[in-house]
Amino acid sequence: MHTPTQKEKTRLKLIAISIITILPVVLLWSSLTVTVDSGHAGLTFHTFGNGVNPEAEPLTSGFHFKAPWDEVYQYEIRQQELFEPLEVLSSNLLKISMDMTVFYQPTYDKLGYLEVERGRRYESKVIQPAMRSVAREVIAKYLPEEFNTTKREEIQTEIETRLANKLADNYIQLNDVLIRNIKLPNTLEQAIERKLQQEQESLEYEFRIEKATKEADRKRIEAEGIRDFQNIVSQSINDDLLQWKGIEATTELSHSPNSKVVVIGAGENGLPLILGD
Repeated sequence: MHTPTQKEKTRLKLIAISIITILPVVLLWSSLTVTVDSGHAGLTFHTFGNGVNPEAEPLTSGFHFKAPWDEVYQYEIRQQELFEPLEVLSSNLLKISMDMTVFYQPTYDKLGYLEVERGRRYESKVIQPAMRSVAREVIAKYLPEEFNTTKREEIQTEIETRLANKLADNYIQLNDVLIRNIKLPNTLEQAIERKLQQEQESLEYEFRIEKATKEADRKRIEAEGIRDFQNIVSQSINDDLLQWKGIEATTELSHSPNSKVVVIGAGENGLPLILGD
């Protein structure tokens, strides 16, 4: 029977130590490491400590080591979108339906506070209730017909400002708000359409009156011009002028190659007569 030498014993001892050291690492590797996905940040929950430290820097995306008994909660920190159909009451208590979409993302350096105070389901716990609350508060100040005027932009701006403040208090950054598909009560929509049609007809009638007035002014000015012209001409024409013009015309005709007979002073008022062949 072969007896192990001292060198072989040492080698076997090193192998045993390596197995004892490496095997737990291999078995626990998944508990010792974590990979944070792209567009996410991680928060470490210390099982034997005080849980998540809200002041701690979040883990960035990529590979990290951790204690095997700790957990890492991942939060998506990219911009996200949340859609909510709403029914609200106007200032005169008429029901208005609308769709609201918000674009948001968690505040990166406040992720610890978001986890501790609100939790990972913060969309349903914070954002949706805030959307409903702000929409009701703002729209209750306006009449339904004001949604079809320039006040629509004012309403959306006020909703966005109030919602941004509410979400900021809950460690969430609001990027944008869209309000679409506003639906008023049918009777009110019909009344608004009739009002708009009447306003359009009134504007068209005023345009026709203005056009007719301008045309009348044009004709009056034209008539006054003709009258003034006639007055000037009638004042400047006299018998001497007419005789002079007749003599000029007779002189020009006398140079014509056509045969004619010119009788000087034979016409009425002494104007020449021109007789052809």
